[in-house]
Amino acid sequence: MRAWTRPEVPRLPGTGSAPRLYDSASRSLVTARPDGRAAIYVCGITPYDTTHLGHAATYLAYDTLIRVWLDAGYPVDFVQNTTDVDDPLLERAARDGVDWRELAAGQTDLFRADMERLQIIPPDHYVAVTEVVTEVAEAVRELLDRGIAYPVDSPDAAPDLYFDSAAAEAAGAHQPGVPPPWHLGAESNLDRATMLELSAQRGGDPQRPGKHDALDPILWRSRRPGEPHWDTVLGRGRPGWHIECAVIAAKYLPTPITVNGGGSDLIFPHHEFSAGHVAALTGHALAQIYSHAGLVAYRGEKMSKSLGNLVLVSKLVAEGTDPRAIRLALLSDHYRSDWEWTDAHLSTAEARLAAWDDWAASAGTDQAESGTVDEGTTELRELLADDLDSPSALRAIDARIASGAHCTVTLVTAIHALLGIRLRSLPAD
Repeated sequence: MRAWTRPEVPRLPGTGSAPRLYDSASRSLVTARPDGRAAIYVCGITPYDTTHLGHAATYLAYDTLIRVWLDAGYPVDFVQNTTDVDDPLLERAARDGVDWRELAAGQTDLFRADMERLQIIPPDHYVAVTEVVTEVAEAVRELLDRGIAYPVDSPDAAPDLYFDSAAAEAAGAHQPGVPPPWHLGAESNLDRATMLELSAQRGGDPQRPGKHDALDPILWRSRRPGEPHWDTVLGRGRPGWHIECAVIAAKYLPTPITVNGGGSDLIFPHHEFSAGHVAALTGHALAQIYSHAGLVAYRGEKMSKSLGNLVLVSKLVAEGTDPRAIRLALLSDHYRSDWEWTDAHLSTAEARLAAWDDWAASAGTDQAESGTVDEGTTELRELLADDLDSPSALRAIDARIASGAHCTVTLVTAIHALLGIRLRSLPAD
């Protein structure tokens, strides 16, 4: 599936540092220094109600990471999915009386347009779940044959297939002295009571009878009347949620990948079991670093489709907002923090953008200067390499402007390359 147009990312003189990134699994900052190429998988949208600012903030966080890697001299392989068949999508299509495929296609087009507006670097492989159903079914068949999946009877369909968490843990523990690539809780660090609560809230079915463990997730949902389905080695049905990302990540990237990313609401069960599925299929951990972006609230509640309290990128742009201001507003809070969007975020960002544009107009076009790494560029690099500290980066530029510091061509270019903000600089008279 096509992604979107890649924005210009200028090259800067010199190189930045490999970024340090917070790893949810170890609960520590880890240097994301790839061995050669960086590999990153970021979970994509379920295409309806796109693109709200919670989505945008997450994808901007990993866009920033990719920009820092590129500046440090690392080529990047980036994969992202779109969950274009899933219960919430089917429910929304039924509610609105539209075909689920048309809803998914239209909303994916809107998402692409929003990513272009925000100058988000596109994935090298943008993969729809409906494109990999055959591969998912074959992976589930392998797990079933190896005793890491099992059937659970259904009153209205053929048996569904579930992941056997205990069997997966046992299969990974066969080498003495070598830690297994996955065990339940390895990625999330959550206790069982919390896992059960989150499973019930986030698409799991802990109360379903017949499961070996209440937390075991579904791998394959057998055909139900009126639901989309595919003919596969497992018969007719469609994939479960976590196995989709596991198969896509392992298909397009070498495991363990450098970073697995997404919103913090994916820590459990989605990323926990995506990691489990990859480990069971490949014998490797999914990722070296599990990274999670914070959640954006609006009017006192997490911005979410279910609550309907959404601020949409496309609506802001239609109302005349400069996409650069939206990007600056999202960068003003740290990517790992939970925060609440207010009108003040946008007004502050618009004022900041105007000040930066005015300042950049004084940079001139001195080519000798443009090849020099100045103090402002070095500071920007260091701040962003420190767990993508964009709020401090924005404040540092504000401080330089307030101090009357000279604006250099290199720093204007660095703001473009690292923050994705192309300032309206003017040539000197």
